[in-house]
Amino acid sequence: MAKRVVLAYSGGLDTSVAVKWLGEELGVEVVALAVDVGQGGDFDAIRRRALDAGAVESVVVDAVTEMADDFVVSAIAANVRYEGKYPLVSALSRPVIVRHLVAAARRFGADAVAHGCTGKGNDQVRFEVGTRALAPDLEILAPARVWGMTRADCIDYAAKHAIAVEATKEKVYSIDENLWGRAIECGQIEDPWVAPPEDAYTLTRPTATQARELTIGFEAGVPMSVDGRALDVAELVAELNVAVGAYGFGRVDMVENRRVGIKSRETYECPAALALVLAHADLEDLTLERDLAHEKARLEPRWAELVYDGLWFSPLKEALDAFFAESQKHVTGEVRLSLVPGAGGGPGSCLVSGRRSPLSLYDHDLATYDAGDSFQHGDAEGFVRLWGLPVATWAARQGGRQGASPS
Repeated sequence: MAKRVVLAYSGGLDTSVAVKWLGEELGVEVVALAVDVGQGGDFDAIRRRALDAGAVESVVVDAVTEMADDFVVSAIAANVRYEGKYPLVSALSRPVIVRHLVAAARRFGADAVAHGCTGKGNDQVRFEVGTRALAPDLEILAPARVWGMTRADCIDYAAKHAIAVEATKEKVYSIDENLWGRAIECGQIEDPWVAPPEDAYTLTRPTATQARELTIGFEAGVPMSVDGRALDVAELVAELNVAVGAYGFGRVDMVENRRVGIKSRETYECPAALALVLAHADLEDLTLERDLAHEKARLEPRWAELVYDGLWFSPLKEALDAFFAESQKHVTGEVRLSLVPGAGGGPGSCLVSGRRSPLSLYDHDLATYDAGDSFQHGDAEGFVRLWGLPVATWAARQGGRQGASPS
């Protein structure tokens, strides 16, 4: 049995209760580790809350730049969209936290790590598989899987033990937020027929009244500037969350397939993420050779699945990263985004309206139908005949497709 455990601590209801519960029920010393991945909040208060709940140590790690440079950049390179919709929010931050959980366990001489995830969520998979990849010797504790308390029970438990939490029985939403976006669960959102209530949104409340354009600059696939102003990745994402979110763009409402085998209605806000993936993918259309672009498009959904399923630290994910990194060498240029307010104060739009690159594979003289056309039209006849030769042979020898004639 573990004697000292490092708990992934958010300062929220479940992990605050977990600090006390682990000490009282399992008799372990708890080191609370809060990792700042861009979620905001008062980390001094979070640190004190953990100590007040019974933690023997309470540590805060600033990992915003790490999140941006090591994780967001990789997600952009992969044009990440799980099931074609979700650019990942929680899934992208969990391996950041796992890195620091393992490091803190070594630093504080812990023999276990812990998390506050339930038995039906994806995050338990991400925390535990990630930890086993980096430190298979560490025990993993998951109190929320065994304590049998509902959300209301946890609120009562916190009150009984004088644990200061912001959750109330009236505040029904469960929020997970980081630099890359915001995940919203619980309450009426659990009914897939009910429209998400407006009060659930904060990043994408429409406030803009005039259309505008933004130009995103990329170097080797990495976003580097907005309207010519150089920014580091964390600053750039934060700025786009505000600028693009003001148009109500960046909402995802979907029924997704969780790793544990259930379907779950999920609501997300990720304006910067969706805008950057949109811009990056468009620049790739200009700069990637055809076969490379097509193969990359086939591999991107697999990358998203691996990260969603908690396999950030895995051989296939590392191999795909190497492929994507090679593909980004010439993804340099600018993409112009046009932002338009929605009608009647509703969500607006974000569309690509232009792209350019010093490494562009677009040749105007080959593409144009005007006088400057340099395409050798006479070459096409032989090309088309050879391209269609297998089909023509099949049709001649085996009769072609049955029922091809109109009835």
